[in-house]
Amino acid sequence: MKLHEYQSKKIFEQFGVPIPKGRVANIASEAKQIAEELGGRVVIKSQVLVGGRGKAGGIKLAKDPNEAMKFASDILGMEIKGLPVRKILVDEAVNFEQEIYLAIINNRSNNCPMIVASASGGVDIEEVAQLSPEKIIKYNIDPLLGLQDFQARDVALSIDLPRVYWKNFIKILHGLYHAFWETDSTLAEINPLVITKDERMMALDAKMIIDDNALFRHPDLIEFRDLDIEAPAEVEARKYGLSFIKLDGEIGCMVNGAGLAMATMDIIQQNGGSPANFLDIGGGAGAEKVSAALRIILSDPKVKVILINIFGGITRCDEVAKGLLSSIKQTKIKIPIVVRLVGTNEELGRRLLCDSEILTADSLVSAAKTSVLLATGGEL
Repeated sequence: MKLHEYQSKKIFEQFGVPIPKGRVANIASEAKQIAEELGGRVVIKSQVLVGGRGKAGGIKLAKDPNEAMKFASDILGMEIKGLPVRKILVDEAVNFEQEIYLAIINNRSNNCPMIVASASGGVDIEEVAQLSPEKIIKYNIDPLLGLQDFQARDVALSIDLPRVYWKNFIKILHGLYHAFWETDSTLAEINPLVITKDERMMALDAKMIIDDNALFRHPDLIEFRDLDIEAPAEVEARKYGLSFIKLDGEIGCMVNGAGLAMATMDIIQQNGGSPANFLDIGGGAGAEKVSAALRIILSDPKVKVILINIFGGITRCDEVAKGLLSSIKQTKIKIPIVVRLVGTNEELGRRLLCDSEILTADSLVSAAKTSVLLATGGEL
């Protein structure tokens, strides 16, 4: 789950990372009021979960409250890369002399958190990595020991940070690491971390990505989710506890088990088809959950065929069949449905389906071939 800049800054501040004074506004007049409180000169920053806000005109420096209101009005009416700007962050303008990139990420290769730092802050780190990889410092952190002071000093030395700033830098890096660790993040990033003209260090921008699988431990963060960046079908699937990812194919998939769902998608592609989604209904799914999953698949107008692959262990095949039949009664389904049922109560499940227009298959390969044939306009 990606967090907005103002949300990330709120968390950073809780862990002792200094940020500019500022507040979020929803209307232009509110931006003017905030600017007046901050002394007039402010930065108006669009709050959308995409990169390139500045290049798109979503970040403006206002010299006074009236200009802040004008810029806020302009930005609040924008769309940036297809996402509407609903909020803006009004921050005090900060004069700075140096920009630093600083982040904690997951190093999946070494199974540990990793510091990424560079003296070339304020620009896309991907661009620095491509053009000047030697300018990027990487430092693994032992997850059992956590960040140590000597490691923070090594990073400061590696980016040629003047020694007078080391104490503040170490404090900021510790705060960033604890923000990353305590929120179960996969990324906690400051770009740029600046040295101001009055010799302070401050996080001018902030970015965090929280591990969705850990959100049950952070009910206070769930409300931070921005649904604008998520497909409506994915939002609906979450209500029913379904794992759903929309894709661009024509064969809708409903499977129980993530591994089996991946295998089903692979076999569809191997036979010349294209999956329209990843959908794992999980173990123990009842008729209501199956019915909801089918409705979500059918909401995609690209879907020409639905392939249902159920391995009945915890999930009972007869419950899946009941869910399908219930959905068919409620919805006028005009596309073919191919079902492969194997496992607990499979015979009962097949008997329930035998009087319907649903096609059954004895194997996954057979089901995939039938689905691809029907999706490409072929006949059985």
